Amino acid sequence: MTKLKDIPKIDRPREKLMKYGPGKLSSSELLAILLSTGVKGVNVVELSNKILKKFSGEGLSTANLDELKNTFGLGPAKACEIVACFELGRRLLIGKKATLLLTPQDVWQELKDIRDLKKEHFVVFYLDTRNQEIKRDIISFGTLNANLVHPREVFEPAITHLAAQIIIAHNHPSGNPEPSEEDIEITKRLFEAGKILGIEVLDHVIVTKDSFHSFKETGLL
Repeated sequence: MTKLKDIPKIDRPREKLMKYGPGKLSSSELLAILLSTGVKGVNVVELSNKILKKFSGEGLSTANLDELKNTFGLGPAKACEIVACFELGRRLLIGKKATLLLTPQDVWQELKDIRDLKKEHFVVFYLDTRNQEIKRDIISFGTLNANLVHPREVFEPAITHLAAQIIIAHNHPSGNPEPSEEDIEITKRLFEAGKILGIEVLDHVIVTKDSFHSFKETGLL
């Protein structure tokens, strides 16, 4: 058994979340943070993998206390943590409407949290066939280049979450929304990758505090 302390610090779930945010973690890593510790002979990441395999799909979110506390030696305390987590999530999401993204203005409105940041943040909106948001991820931050924004990083979550299409976006700290040559090249690369995978890139929207630029509206996509 590999002990958690033997895993490089940067690869441990809690450290990864602090450095990259929750969107970059797998489901088992997120569950590992919730559980905090493993059980005898099994570290917390391995335990999380076992639990997710047993309760596949949405099974874990609807599992009851008795089902969980007798699974892989979880015990009542950890079982309570899982049940409480999903119950809280259900209560907070009651009545929440899915965000509908139809125009670049919609995207600009949704990105108020990054519009005036001092570093570039590259964001992907994963959408269903009705243009409703399934998930939003920050893929990278810092000066954008093809190495930071790789098709694998963009489309892997799309496949995982069964997204039909995506909108990509990023902020320009300079306040000028016009795309750079690097922005154009990244967009072309992702558009071609999306065609191969059957996941359409609907638009690339560059946002600033007061304005935005749509690749689709300006004929660049």
